[in-house]
Amino acid sequence: MSGRDQLSRAEIAKDALQAGAEAAAHTVGEVATIVTRAVGDVAAAVGGLATEIFEIRDSSRRALADQDPDDPDDQQV
Repeated sequence: MSGRDQLSRAEIAKDALQAGAEAAAHTVGEVATIVTRAVGDVAAAVGGLATEIFEIRDSSRRALADQDPDDPDDQQV
């Protein structure tokens, strides 16, 4: 022997398989993080849109009420 540890073919194959599995797991984790963040961003954007729509509806109702407060049909949009 030359002083170096000798690895069997089986151990080399196991190490390569382990490294590949670790790389795949890391990539899956990164993708999951990206997808999770994207879903959260989409939910926030949709929530912001819903808030804007409610504010527009309320503003429209107030504007109609200011035009003719005695007409009950102007209270509904």
